[in-house]
Amino acid sequence: MSDVPGSAEIPRAAKVQVLRLAALPAMAWKNGGGTTVEYAVFPAGARLAEFDWRVSRARVEAAGPFSIFPGVDRTLAVVDGAGIDLVFADRVARAGPTTTPLPFPADVAVDGRPIAGPIEDLNVMTRRGRWRHRVDRMAIGAAVGLTLDGDVSFVVAAGAVRVVFADGADFDLGPGDALRIEGVADPVVAALGRSADILLVRLDRTDGSVRR
Repeated sequence: MSDVPGSAEIPRAAKVQVLRLAALPAMAWKNGGGTTVEYAVFPAGARLAEFDWRVSRARVEAAGPFSIFPGVDRTLAVVDGAGIDLVFADRVARAGPTTTPLPFPADVAVDGRPIAGPIEDLNVMTRRGRWRHRVDRMAIGAAVGLTLDGDVSFVVAAGAVRVVFADGADFDLGPGDALRIEGVADPVVAALGRSADILLVRLDRTDGSVRR
């Protein structure tokens, strides 16, 4: 089993990196109201006002405003807890552990209100005009084949799963662990128990520059 942090070459010119939640550093929110664990940011090391894309996980324990990120689009997916109401000026949207990930502009005012205790959520953000993203939730039982053909993809585990690539390289992921894949790959994922959810993140350039 391949379980060494770093990168491994797999077929079709893809590169995969395993990201263990327990090994990732936490940082303060932009508005000072909590903490976030960052899976990855591009360009590497970019500050909050400078990134082209960012994938992170946050713990929300109390109601409060979300940070504003001008020129950025955002998707939120609850991965633990009962759920959260996102209160916009003209609507209220509820995100829960089984609902479709919720996209919204990160430069509009929104308050987050946990509905029954703390929650943890996956956040994906991309800067308009440079990158775009999509986040999908999948319930996994028996082995399922995935097609990952974005410029950059992430498989984020909400439960225990095994991801196997065509050359036999395999990665066991616990809740909160993730794989970052650059290039095209067609892995197979299966739950290590009866079932588990995963979040699939696709990131694509929109500015016409060469892939990096």
